[in-house]
Amino acid sequence: MDIRKIRKLIELLENSSLTEMEICEGEESVKLSRQVQYTTAAPLQIQSPPALAATPTPVVEVKSDVVASSNNDGNIQRSPMVGTFYAASSPDAEPFTKVGQKVKVGDALCVVEAMKMFNQIESEFDGTVLKVLVENGQPIEFDEPLYVIG
Repeated sequence: MDIRKIRKLIELLENSSLTEMEICEGEESVKLSRQVQYTTAAPLQIQSPPALAATPTPVVEVKSDVVASSNNDGNIQRSPMVGTFYAASSPDAEPFTKVGQKVKVGDALCVVEAMKMFNQIESEFDGTVLKVLVENGQPIEFDEPLYVIG
């Protein structure tokens, strides 16, 4: 496994509330963990459940191995997984991309929530976002077209 990828995983672990992470790629695997010091605090009064956006959630970058198709209008960026499409990292944040915005290979386009994990979807093409084919919060399927990039 590439040292840059391992460093990125360490940074991800340090910036999240996770205490342990294990990644397997083929026959290679990396297990990272950190010690957490627990302190006791005075009991808190619960007023209301926290908002979904307030809970820290790990973001995992996903590279699709699926060959993306193209048509006369441009290249089709497809979903590498089943989940829920979100155009931004939180409800009050700006979308990662908008129609008319230029993107490069590897730029973040959106996140897909799958099994309580938010997976960052990266562009497979250089070009301009011509169309966003799904709505924010919409359930999506594997290989479903998400964007047209020309």
